[in-house]
Formats: sequence, C-alpha cells, structure tokens
Amino acid sequence: MDDGERGWREQRERAVRAHAAADERRRTAEAAEAARIVAWFAAEANRRGLRRTRLAVQPYDGGGRYRSRLTGWYVDRALTRAVDARGNFYLLSAPPSLRARLLGADPRPQPAPLVVGQGGRDGESIPLRALLTRRLDAGDDWP
Repeated sequence: MDDGERGWREQRERAVRAHAAADERRRTAEAAEAARIVAWFAAEANRRGLRRTRLAVQPYDGGGRYRSRLTGWYVDRALTRAVDARGNFYLLSAPPSLRARLLGADPRPQPAPLVVGQGGRDGESIPLRALLTRRLDAGDDWP
C-alpha cells in the first residue's frame, strides 16, 4: 500500500468516526428532548386530573391482551403506546407467551421517539408533542 492510499484510508476512517459521533450526539439530543416532552405530558395529565387506567400489553400476534401492573394513559388509539404517571414512555407489545397470558406482562420503559410512527409501513407519523397534546385535549374521553 502506498502513502496516497494509506492517507486516503485514514481520511475515510476519520470521516466515518466523525459522522458516527455526530449521529450519536443527534440521537442523544433527540432522546433528551423526547424525555422532556413525555415528562411535560405526565405532569400536565396529572395537573388536569386525567383518569389513569391499568395498561394492557398486546402480543405481537394480536391475540388478546396481557395484564400489566402499569397504570397511566394510553396515548394512541391503537392502545400500543402509553405514559405512566412518572413520565415513562412504554411500547405496549410483547411476544406471545403462556407466562404472560397467565401472570401478565411487565413492559420496560422505552425511549420515546420525537416522531411517532416514523418509518412505519403505513406511512403515518406524528410529532410526539402533537400526539401527546391531542391526548391531553381529549381528556378522559379516550379512545
């Protein structure tokens, strides 16, 4: 390998690392902004006295629903996304299992996306703040 080729490879590797670092900074900033929006929603829902409900988890195959110990607010009409009173965001889906059917499912909080549904097959997406504002505006009349 000659010096020109080595220099080109080193330059390319630096560019790839710089791009990856910039992408990581962007993802971190987006996650922090989404967390602030979800925390705002939970505080506002509590302030308005929106009724919390026990959240259920849908198996991937769509067969029925699993109980969970979570309470909070569904934020989409499909009942697959929710926020609890502490401001945690949840995707309410799980693999089908006999254990979950008998004992319930225990979903973990997930980082909220700034745009919900982005990249989905149905092509429908909505900014997180708009989705949560719509949910707040609906009050207890949901879904």
